[in-house]
Amino acid sequence: MTNKTIDLLLNHRSIRSFTDQKLTEEQVDTLVQAAQHASTSNFFQQYTIIDVTNPEKKKRLAEIGNQAYIAEAARLFIMVADMQRNATIAREKGQPDTVYRSADFFLRAFSDTVIAAQNIVVAAESMGLGAVYLGSVLNDAQAVIDLLRLPELTFPVFGLAIGYRNQSPQLKPRLPKEAVYHQNSYQPIEDPLDALQAYDKTVNQYYDLRDANRRVDTFTNQIAKAASSVQSENRKQMLNTLKQQGFLQY
Repeated sequence: MTNKTIDLLLNHRSIRSFTDQKLTEEQVDTLVQAAQHASTSNFFQQYTIIDVTNPEKKKRLAEIGNQAYIAEAARLFIMVADMQRNATIAREKGQPDTVYRSADFFLRAFSDTVIAAQNIVVAAESMGLGAVYLGSVLNDAQAVIDLLRLPELTFPVFGLAIGYRNQSPQLKPRLPKEAVYHQNSYQPIEDPLDALQAYDKTVNQYYDLRDANRRVDTFTNQIAKAASSVQSENRKQMLNTLKQQGFLQY
């Protein structure tokens, strides 16, 4: 079964090279409206979108992310989990803000932010634009907080670079359906290296043939490398940064 929306979803590609063409304010407004119409936990709408248009701030975020294309995107959104707004409302109504500092509410805000961002990406791609998620802004979460003056009870979840495509990368192969789709209960793969052998071969071929950033690798090798890699000191401090922002108090 297929239609235009499904075709769009199944052909998603991360775009990391953009032309110089700017987005219109009407396009930006549409992207924000798409985010605002995303599902949200209990209708709390616990996210904020920071549209970074200042060239110096974009350059600094590119430095933090160690990705030059961050500064080259027509639009750069930082998606922020935001409980500051609702905590302020609660206090103004004479209620404590304690619950907004819980792990429960942080996960709600995190989910709101991610769902809103996905709406933005789908809307952008429907306009013929390209986009890429930027988890790299968390290379130094505190630096992003300082740069964007994020108050207590806010946290930058990731960035979104959006613009007109200057590349057409190959479609990256996904895990086989049975690896991610289970019915009624979790069904672990008994021998993942054997079960994913064919997928590893497909991923290896993808990396070998794609046009840019050529490298020969497999999915299982990438997972093993991630497990053995050394995290930066800034990323090791992420839990402390979250708590300093008022989150995860219980």
